[in-house]
Amino acid sequence: MILDIPTQALDAPYTYAVPEEGLFAAACEGAGDCDDGPLGRDFAISVGCAVLVPFGHRRAVGFVVSLGEYGQPGGPQWPQGIDAGKLKAIERAVSQPYFDEEGAACAQWLSERYIAPLSSCVRLFTPPGGVPRMVHGRDGRWRLEQPAVGQVDDRWVVVGPAFSAFTPRANAVKQVAVMEALRGGQLRVSELTAQLGSVSSTLKALEAKGAVVIEHRRRMRGFAEDAARGARRAVLGACGDTGEGGLAGSAAACEGYTNPPAGVAAVDDGQPHAPSPKPQLTPGQAQALEAIAAACDAADGSVVLVDGVTGSGKTEVYLQAIERVLAQGRTACVLVPEISLTPQTVGRFRGRFGDTVAVMHSRMSAGERYDQWDFIRSGAARVVVGARSALFTPLANVGLYVIDEEHEGSYKQDSAPRYHAREVACWMARRSGAAVVLGSATPSIEALYRCAKHQRWTQVRLPERANGRPMPAIRVVDMAREFAEGSRSMFSAALMRALQEELSQGRKAVLLLNQRGFAKFLLCRECGFVPKCPHCDTSLTYHERGNFLACHHCGYRQASPALCPECSSPYLKKFGAGTQRVEDELRGVLDAMPGVGPGVPIIRMDADTTGGKGAHERLLEQFAAAQAAVLLGTQMIAKGLDFDDVTLVGVINADTQLQLPDFRAHERTFDLIEQVAGRAGRAQLPGRVLVQTYEADAAPIRAAAGYDRALFLRDELPKRKMLGYPPYVRMANVLVWGAHEADVAALARELAAELAEQTRSYGGDGWSVLPATPCVLAKLRNTYRWHVVVKCPADADVSAVLLPVFRRRKADKWVNVAVDVDPDDLL
Repeated sequence: MILDIPTQALDAPYTYAVPEEGLFAAACEGAGDCDDGPLGRDFAISVGCAVLVPFGHRRAVGFVVSLGEYGQPGGPQWPQGIDAGKLKAIERAVSQPYFDEEGAACAQWLSERYIAPLSSCVRLFTPPGGVPRMVHGRDGRWRLEQPAVGQVDDRWVVVGPAFSAFTPRANAVKQVAVMEALRGGQLRVSELTAQLGSVSSTLKALEAKGAVVIEHRRRMRGFAEDAARGARRAVLGACGDTGEGGLAGSAAACEGYTNPPAGVAAVDDGQPHAPSPKPQLTPGQAQALEAIAAACDAADGSVVLVDGVTGSGKTEVYLQAIERVLAQGRTACVLVPEISLTPQTVGRFRGRFGDTVAVMHSRMSAGERYDQWDFIRSGAARVVVGARSALFTPLANVGLYVIDEEHEGSYKQDSAPRYHAREVACWMARRSGAAVVLGSATPSIEALYRCAKHQRWTQVRLPERANGRPMPAIRVVDMAREFAEGSRSMFSAALMRALQEELSQGRKAVLLLNQRGFAKFLLCRECGFVPKCPHCDTSLTYHERGNFLACHHCGYRQASPALCPECSSPYLKKFGAGTQRVEDELRGVLDAMPGVGPGVPIIRMDADTTGGKGAHERLLEQFAAAQAAVLLGTQMIAKGLDFDDVTLVGVINADTQLQLPDFRAHERTFDLIEQVAGRAGRAQLPGRVLVQTYEADAAPIRAAAGYDRALFLRDELPKRKMLGYPPYVRMANVLVWGAHEADVAALARELAAELAEQTRSYGGDGWSVLPATPCVLAKLRNTYRWHVVVKCPADADVSAVLLPVFRRRKADKWVNVAVDVDPDDLL
């Protein structure tokens, strides 16, 4: 059993005795902290359920990860070191099972692979907000608290068997009113209460006479009318419709979904779902589908990388591959990287598979996510679409995992456990005999490397758009030359001309501000010079406090120059303009343009404008509805958006990400330019792309402008190999943070020494531990941050060597430590 206490000191399974069934109720009788409601019920103790156990001088909630009968004649004996006579007993189970033995095995693997607390790994498999927990009350006592969310049961009033024969007394005004209201159909009790005031006693009297029946029905939060109708269709399909409103079939599959509300039944036409039409596949799509079918038939966790340009029809390949898997009686899990992509993706998948599609992402409320989780657990959902956490939903018998835009950094979790969704999906697929499909127009270097080195990884190219249209031409605009010619605007003359031409004809434009927020660097606006580290060939990070430049790889630092060291220009810019400032300047530019003016809207999509629920859909709908418009945003607009009338894409500044002091900076710049370029010219109208940069000769920008991945790899891979970065090595980034910098620095250096000794003893050749240094974000949320980077050969098990160090170390009261295995960046 794993205690639900996320602390390093308790990060190990504990063994408890399972009591006889009669002890469950006895454990709750007379206990002051036994609540009413779900926690007052007794559940069978099984793998995956939450249990209440004694722990020291208190009680705790834990999750059962294995069960065994020890000490029986002929059976397994007690593990060494366990005294059966001293075992404490589980008091009772307080939930249904959240996961099975396979989920428990995955949690254990995550804990070891990513050197993370077991409790955090187990928590991935539990319903959002739906887990009981122990809380410390004001009276100093611990008590069991009910889950924050759960099922929502609405009470409905329906016509009873004696409705027609029953005649209320003339003075029974409310009874008359209720029966008159029911002649129009079924109603919620809440609706009757809103119309007539308190009706509890009235309904009780009518129910006693058989005139009405009060039914409790499950309500799915956040479902639009069509989604609610779809949920009922999915359940009817899974459980079997009796034709009378009742549901037949497996009780387990239909639990919680019987007797759908009248509002749902009224809009359901009773017809089976008509899938959206399937287009004729291109030769590349057909080849990709064959490769996926072969991987599914192999049932050994094979991976297919669908390497297709934007608009090449990768989604249609996913849809038809999933259709084949569903026909075999299995299910599918589809991951998308951005919340902004989810509505469009869900629309396409529901169009093909109806309402057997469940959705999971972080912008849903806890209640909505709980309902979707429970919908999946019921067995009614056959396809799950969502962000990386959708991997851990209780979807049974998965035959295919699809990871769209696999190169995206959002598939890497940034808190414990710091897992990568691609690696977890591959592990799950090997265990279950499923296949994995990775899709991208710009596959990650790691994925390309594995396709070249590993037998079970296959790459399939889709080099052309599905509609036969050409990729838009990309023009690189040298902003250093613009500045030399006297321009001080953030918009080049070429971009302003293109905006006027396209918008005046009623077309749309997408403008990307290539920004990643915190990192600052110096750039000379005269010659494009960026100060770089003489040892690491990465840009020096500007530190405002102290006015110095530093390398966060080797520790080199220098004073920030007043003049450009190359051309002596005083025009040194500290980079990072926000989208709001760009929007203000763009508004002024458009208002002054002949044929454009104030009537052309600017829709801004960034962290500020998309913070509210449903904001992504609302903003994209505004953009789609406008005749001519500009969509201005950060990286969230660079992928997955499909608008026929977008003919112009502009990248305001391609250099911000290019100059980040991180080993993936060039790869991300190349990916981003190619991805956002694909938003233009997707239908019959031709498209064009303008990329503004002060680094016109940089390899990632030249390669992206020519759609030339080979050029980019020829420049990038030798640098990665020489400097020792993935895919040629594996890494672990040990993060150390706390309120006092001296304590953080001391512990980081101590860990670096201990890790160096550990790798010398157990790592072998090719291992190295870099000195402890401050992170790029050296201070964040009033905490100081240092890190220690460990590198090892690409085929080495970095976790196995480092795990003993972190399992045996005692937690520090003032300083926190975490390990990021296979980090996505070192910032």
